[in-house]
Amino acid sequence: MEENRARRIVERLRGRNVFAHLKLPHAGLTRYGIRVVLPDGREAIWDNDGTAGLEAQVMRDGILVGFVPSIPGSERFTDDEVIATIAAADYDRPIGRSTPVAGRRPTPPPPPPSLSSRLRATFGG
Repeated sequence: MEENRARRIVERLRGRNVFAHLKLPHAGLTRYGIRVVLPDGREAIWDNDGTAGLEAQVMRDGILVGFVPSIPGSERFTDDEVIATIAAADYDRPIGRSTPVAGRRPTPPPPPPSLSSRLRATFGG
């Protein structure tokens, strides 16, 4: 996201009582992002990876704890649509979704791999 656009969106999110901040680009990247601080200590980092679609990583203490997958068509979103999406995002699911799918229950996350599976993957057994 370009710096001026990110600044505009942050300002308007704050006007909607969303605790948003400008996320500066990482070394080697020129894209800015939006950091939304959540009440429980997590934070959502929106669109800081240089991809075209709108997506977020949900972090707690620097560890990925969830995400909002890339939203189809979001590469063409207006500022108003980006603001509405970020303000309405559901961060409380293991895999966050910006809008529920009508008539479908969310798919539960897969169970964690067993110790033997992890060891086989690590040591190639």
